[in-house]
Amino acid sequence: MTDKAKGLWIYGFGGHARSIADVAMALGIEQLVFADADARDGESFLGCPVIKSFEGDPPDGWQCFPAAGDNRKRQAQTGHIRAQGWPLATIISPTATVGIGSSIAAGTFVGHHCHVGPMASIGQSCILNTGCIVEHDCVVGDFTHVSVNATLAGRSQLGSFVFLGTGSTVIDKCSVPDGTICGAGTVVTRSLGISGTYVGVPARLVKPESQ
Repeated sequence: MTDKAKGLWIYGFGGHARSIADVAMALGIEQLVFADADARDGESFLGCPVIKSFEGDPPDGWQCFPAAGDNRKRQAQTGHIRAQGWPLATIISPTATVGIGSSIAAGTFVGHHCHVGPMASIGQSCILNTGCIVEHDCVVGDFTHVSVNATLAGRSQLGSFVFLGTGSTVIDKCSVPDGTICGAGTVVTRSLGISGTYVGVPARLVKPESQ
């Protein structure tokens, strides 16, 4: 979780930003400011302001967090935060469980009731959404999104910029390459050879990434 952040600058005000705010408040971080280009005049969320852009530097003791649900947009937000030299938060719900020896890089969100197993490795600015399971010895690449109630069985691997849809499953020791989308409920029963969009049980390729 954040190191006693006094407040958060949250990049974006979509649905995922609201999930971040929920977990932040559960951690006792009550001072939040959202920045979104589409913000309306005077807009707020639970008393926290929503503005069009951040100006200057964050206040002392505050941290920044990328809140785009889209993996590429979240990469851009992370790059901007790092280029400014601002502190990049990691947000882990107090109801999540994190196994011994696991690592979670900066900028990553771990939602309510998630489980990260022992010796798992989670890259930067990932989303581990509500109730997902990333079991022992799994590897999740940078800017990847593991959706609500998705499951990665032991020793499975997701590349960078992967989107694993709601309720999807990757069985033991299988790998999913960079940039792949697995639709809701997809079951990956073997390592996927090429990047693209997969659906079904077992997972079948419906659109290669190059198309």
